[in-house]
Amino acid sequence: MERREALWLLATGLALQLAPRNLLAVLREARAELGTGTELRTLDSHQNATVTAIAETIIPRTETPGATDVGVSQFIDLILTEWYGEEERDRFLNGLTDVDLRTQSLFQKKFIDCSPLQQAQILAQLGEEMTEEAQAVREHALPYRGSAPNPDKNFYYMVRSLTLTGYYTSEDGAIRELGFQVVPGHYDSCAAEEDRKEEPSQ
Repeated sequence: MERREALWLLATGLALQLAPRNLLAVLREARAELGTGTELRTLDSHQNATVTAIAETIIPRTETPGATDVGVSQFIDLILTEWYGEEERDRFLNGLTDVDLRTQSLFQKKFIDCSPLQQAQILAQLGEEMTEEAQAVREHALPYRGSAPNPDKNFYYMVRSLTLTGYYTSEDGAIRELGFQVVPGHYDSCAAEEDRKEEPSQ
């Protein structure tokens, strides 16, 4: 698997559509191809902290790992750097700025300094706007086949999609949340000759 193919597979979330027996093998190969570096290349430290807080609000740590535990913010930085075009990247970064403007207006502080309840309030507001935008997109879309069009220019749609994809294409997300097995079910590749039933004669 080439790096570009690995990025495409992860960025689009298509890995999640693979058969369970193939998913972990492909994810491991893709993650190995992409490497495990944690140095940020697009997000600055504040933007990364904001992405981390948003992702952790979307998928918090419970009895299973949260978004932070599986490196979702590093995954998002990778996709922003190597997959997104300049327009998409700018839209995402402007969305992060808007999140801080909202919390400054409501709570007089930046998103990362807000309480979990205040952060959840902002994301609920963004979620409502995303839903309204999605409805408008679908009402004005031309007839289509397959899945309904999505508001892919909406910041919250972007960050939520990247968070879910980054989480569920991680090994912890695939195994502990989706329940995929590392070892496939029992299979006897060969059976003893005496165990085989004779074919009925024709």
